[in-house]
Amino acid sequence: MPSRNNVQNTHTREQLRTLHGALLDIVGAINRPERDDILIQAAGIRLDRALFPLLVSIERFGPVGVVELAGGVGRDYTTVSRQVAKLESLGLVKRQPRDGDGRVREARITAKGKAMTDRIDAAREKLVGAIFAQWSPGDVKELVRLTRKFADAFKNAGA
Repeated sequence: MPSRNNVQNTHTREQLRTLHGALLDIVGAINRPERDDILIQAAGIRLDRALFPLLVSIERFGPVGVVELAGGVGRDYTTVSRQVAKLESLGLVKRQPRDGDGRVREARITAKGKAMTDRIDAAREKLVGAIFAQWSPGDVKELVRLTRKFADAFKNAGA
């Protein structure tokens, strides 16, 4: 009698390959510099494109240390440190010692920076809303739920 396990493994392997391909497509699309330009323009803000993902990441994940931030955006620590200093000079973030460990300086969003990311969020909502226009609310809800579940499991597994 043939093993059903090999069929299941092949099916799972194909699904994982398809999932991985979809994730690479999404990451590639998100990382396109033109996308940032479109969001910056749609939000009606003036911000250097290189600073854009850092500002958004600080707002989402802050307060955050520069080393952690650099790892999250896939850039060199020294480059990110200079870029965070630029964001600070623009009044969009503030760097201060981490509570409990003064050796680590964390970047925190300022009110001015939060106002800018709120405009970015509104522009993103409008642009992504067009993608979901043909989706049912249930499908969108399920995508969000499963994506969050996968992201949490992936992050915790260190894979």
